Amino acid sequence: MTQFQDNARAAMVAMRDVFPATPLLRNDHLSAKYEADIWLKREDLSPVRSYKLRGAFNAMRKVMGSAGGASSFVCASAGNHAQGMAFMCRHFQVPGVIFMPITTPQQKIGKTRTFGGEFIEIRLTGDYFDDTLAEAQAYCAETGGHFLAPFDDADVIEGQASVMAEIEAEMPGLADMILLPVGGGGLSAGVTRYLDGRMSIRYVEPEGGASLRAGLAAEQPVTLPKVDSFVDGAAVARIGAQPFAQLAGVDPAHVLTAPEDRICVTILEMLNVEGIVLEPAGALSINALEDLRDEIRGKRVICVTSGGNFDFERLPEVKERAQRFNGVKKYFILRLPQRPGALRDFLDILGPEDDISRFEYLKKSARNFGSVLIGIETLKAENFTRITAEMTDAGMTYIDITRDPVLAEFLI
Repeated sequence: MTQFQDNARAAMVAMRDVFPATPLLRNDHLSAKYEADIWLKREDLSPVRSYKLRGAFNAMRKVMGSAGGASSFVCASAGNHAQGMAFMCRHFQVPGVIFMPITTPQQKIGKTRTFGGEFIEIRLTGDYFDDTLAEAQAYCAETGGHFLAPFDDADVIEGQASVMAEIEAEMPGLADMILLPVGGGGLSAGVTRYLDGRMSIRYVEPEGGASLRAGLAAEQPVTLPKVDSFVDGAAVARIGAQPFAQLAGVDPAHVLTAPEDRICVTILEMLNVEGIVLEPAGALSINALEDLRDEIRGKRVICVTSGGNFDFERLPEVKERAQRFNGVKKYFILRLPQRPGALRDFLDILGPEDDISRFEYLKKSARNFGSVLIGIETLKAENFTRITAEMTDAGMTYIDITRDPVLAEFLI
């Protein structure tokens, strides 16, 4: 038994004075779907609906227990890390200052304030996170507060490893594989070090924020030139230096990327079928099961559902992206002749399973023609094969802009 494993277990035991272990539950729906024995480690059911309070708890208790320990804590976060630190500031009754971007949704600000109560101060600064982080670090330098990093901290990593310590306590025989979401790398580094090769691991990143994969290719942490922020809990431009030191030997073939639109399918599936609310980062590990279908058949697999802080105002976007990924919703720019009955000709193409979800006259592109933005929903993706074939046979000119990121963002 390594010192790290002993420390993670000690952290787990200490946490029981603050919050109960999160459930490890077999999921019958996913088990049947993938012909495997699928278990979920429900970090979305922690008091702050994510695993982040583990690292905050462990780091803060160690700092406060050391000689000359900090009298206040500071962090920069717009999400789960802020809520985890706020919760622990109230528990330890120690002041904390949380810097958040000005653009942070009120729902997240309100939840953070609720968890921290009178022990925290929230400062809104900067339009972008990098500006917010710089302000927080400057504040620490001026006041001497302890900056609590979200993942690039040895004690935070050790605290996140308690996830695996709990799994081991409840499932002594362990499983064949565990799937871990990866953002800054704190959770994945902690679990990897704790397991020390005793279980096969797959690491799952959002396609638009694959900083671990990029770091492995470069053999050092690199900063991604562009990040898709949709999976906001894991869309990190640069994996942490300390997590990467632990993950540098990972087989690149074990690092999976999940398309953002496909993650939306998983969010809706878990909500509608299982009644489980997951944020995009919390759905990463389940989403990757699709890529491992053949490999996991007949095996026991654990997915860490890392968070459930989902803003339901995002639900229409999630549904939209899921429909587009599944191929049951498409957008076209259709060029129609300016004559009576032209629109009726197009409508006659649609069948009983097809519906128009968007219709917008754009402009006349010529004296006798006009352009229309049209969105079509259908029950089965294969219906579009017939629709587009009949549009072509009728001599209609159209452009499918469903997958065009520039046009889709501008028009839809």
